[in-house]
Amino acid sequence: MHTLQQLLRRVDRKLVQPDVVMYSVIIDGMCKDKLVNDVVDLYSEMVTKRISPNIVTYNTLIHGFCIVGQLNDAFGLLQLFIFGIMARKGVTPDTDSYIIMINGFCKIKMVDEAMNLFEEMHCKQIFPNVVTYNSLINGLCRSGRISYALELVDEMHDRGQPPNIITYNSILDVLCKNYDVDKAIVFLTKLKDQDIQPSMYTYNILIYGLCKVGRLKDARKVFEYLLVKGCSLDAYTYTIMIHGFCSKGLFGEAFTLLSKMK
Repeated sequence: MHTLQQLLRRVDRKLVQPDVVMYSVIIDGMCKDKLVNDVVDLYSEMVTKRISPNIVTYNTLIHGFCIVGQLNDAFGLLQLFIFGIMARKGVTPDTDSYIIMINGFCKIKMVDEAMNLFEEMHCKQIFPNVVTYNSLINGLCRSGRISYALELVDEMHDRGQPPNIITYNSILDVLCKNYDVDKAIVFLTKLKDQDIQPSMYTYNILIYGLCKVGRLKDARKVFEYLLVKGCSLDAYTYTIMIHGFCSKGLFGEAFTLLSKMK
């Protein structure tokens, strides 16, 4: 038995009635440990004891199924089943509920299902936030639907939800993976003109894209620009450049860079 379950049983034996808050906290802890089967039993126990789960309980359950089900397409059906239970119990899904589900669907490339939920949010006057948009835009980019992702970026502006660098990183990533590095550079330049500061991850995307299309000199310029700026380059940045040098047979350059990592 999980430690949290033991705690719950200990409270029960002391004739103190566990409430929805206690159950929700324990369910959250067990979900993080991926003990979803035990969590379902706890949920059933709550219902039997006439302790009504609240929106936090349901969001925690949905998130738990996402944690263990990211590689299983069938988990989406289970999530929708939970939404059905919530409706019957009179609990209305909130923004967090939709964010969790949209993110979960996108991670297993069920983007159409994510889009359906996104449209449902609009119909129910539940307004998406930046996190919702970022999850969906990332999912669309990963599935190759960049034109629709860009439409959502425009929609964010129209709805007063300014995109952030996380939003744009998804766009840049798919451009570089599609060998559209010039477009990525133009896109990045526009961001800087708008005072949106690139992150280290942004530069890693660009360096990787440049190396991928054989533009090692340009990749090196970006790398050296970051050094001059005093940026803290991470191991991944060095690894990209080392791999780029090796791919061109520049093993001396690769070893020199490797020695600087130590």
